[in-house]
Amino acid sequence: MGIVLKQSFKNTLFIYLGFAIGGINTLFLYTRFLEDEYYGLVTYLLATSNILMPLIALGIHHTIVKFFSSYFTKIDKDKFLSSVLFLPLLIALPMGFFGNLFYEEISTYLSEENPIIKEYTFVIYLVAFTCAYFEVFYAWAKVQFQSVFGNILKELWNRAVVMLLLFAVYFEFITKAEFIFYLTAAYFLRMFVMMFYAFKLYFPKFTFARPDNFNEILRFSLYIILAGSAGAIILDIDKFMIPGKESLEKAAYYSVAVFIGSFIEAPSRAMLNILQPLTSKTLNEENHKEVASLYKKSSINLLLISGFFFVLINANVNQLFSLLPKEYAGGALVVFMISLLKMYNGFLGNNGAIINNSKFYKIVLPLSLGMAFSVYFLNKLFYYELEMGTDGLALATLIVIFAANTFRLLFVKRKFSMTPFTNRTFVMLVIIVLMYVLFNFWDFTISDIYLFKFPIHPIINIALKSIIITAIYFFLIIKLKISDDINRIFKRFYK
Repeated sequence: MGIVLKQSFKNTLFIYLGFAIGGINTLFLYTRFLEDEYYGLVTYLLATSNILMPLIALGIHHTIVKFFSSYFTKIDKDKFLSSVLFLPLLIALPMGFFGNLFYEEISTYLSEENPIIKEYTFVIYLVAFTCAYFEVFYAWAKVQFQSVFGNILKELWNRAVVMLLLFAVYFEFITKAEFIFYLTAAYFLRMFVMMFYAFKLYFPKFTFARPDNFNEILRFSLYIILAGSAGAIILDIDKFMIPGKESLEKAAYYSVAVFIGSFIEAPSRAMLNILQPLTSKTLNEENHKEVASLYKKSSINLLLISGFFFVLINANVNQLFSLLPKEYAGGALVVFMISLLKMYNGFLGNNGAIINNSKFYKIVLPLSLGMAFSVYFLNKLFYYELEMGTDGLALATLIVIFAANTFRLLFVKRKFSMTPFTNRTFVMLVIIVLMYVLFNFWDFTISDIYLFKFPIHPIINIALKSIIITAIYFFLIIKLKISDDINRIFKRFYK
């Protein structure tokens, strides 16, 4: 786990720096510098582009991770990379052509409830294209076991650009409409920077020769493109559906709650950046003992960190919402459900990487399609028919992904005879539950001699509770020796 922990630590720092900037943007700058309608518009455009992106990428970013380590000579590696690099254009170019041809019809349909969308529909395609090729070149870097720079671009770049552009709007250097165009340009620039970095790490000798297993590569890409598209629907269909029923402002309010709940997934994303190519390599080498070791270690470490942020966020969520404009309040239940889901994702460790990079990858397609249809119909039921509001959208996502993750857990156990459980897993879950119950239902107050209670400012309340939670949580973790890796790091810094 040496290279995993080293790069995961760096990735986590940059992801949380990105989350910090994103938090300032989402919770304060967007809500004050940009009108709620434009904030909702940006949320809608980016969510829709995320749904489109896997289709344009053709699954090539997953294909590179799975197959690159199976080639042992530079000639074979160059054949492979040359043959897959331009495949996304087979989707992107026809899609762009027909999108331009039927632009009026498409933009009119998407803007039926919110006319402002029509003027910016083309942004969806442009952002999806740049994100698709960014992921391809990011995967190119990850298979060289260099994930940090791409992680900085992925997690930090856009958020820093958004912050600069929001201040530019505030000081009237640019208009709200120009904000969207400049943001689109930033996505293009990010793609080119990632491309140059990937080529610097490994520049192939381009050839028209194809690898011997090219048909297998195409089959894998076909499965993954469909599975990836279904997965994107699961993650962003809720933000896409809101403007079909309500105003764009509602999408902005929901986006804030989802952002807060998603804060805990940073460690998972950081560790999986390096675990994915490493898991693929060990599977290609048929080193199942190492795969099982990575599975258990990644699970307990991610459960530990994800559980910490789950407690921290939900213990302070009411104070956090009190700092926002009143329109954004009321999302505590959404935060709880999304954060619970993200913690469960972390608990699974590199489970998804094991399935995607094994000979059983075909199971991903029916599973993803089932999830996509399920989340769509549950969203329709909870949001449109039962009118549960955005709580219903979060509940639908929680039910579907929780069920799918449980299936993945059982699938890996059956096919590989391995689970992420250790004798410390139950202890870790007990600590998380007790900390959540202990700190979720009280806040600091100031009491005078007559025992009247006055609430402390939310920021002070958040700071005090966070310090106490952190001290108790990590004292228990280290004392009970939950994670060998965490204890090793603690001893190193303690000395």
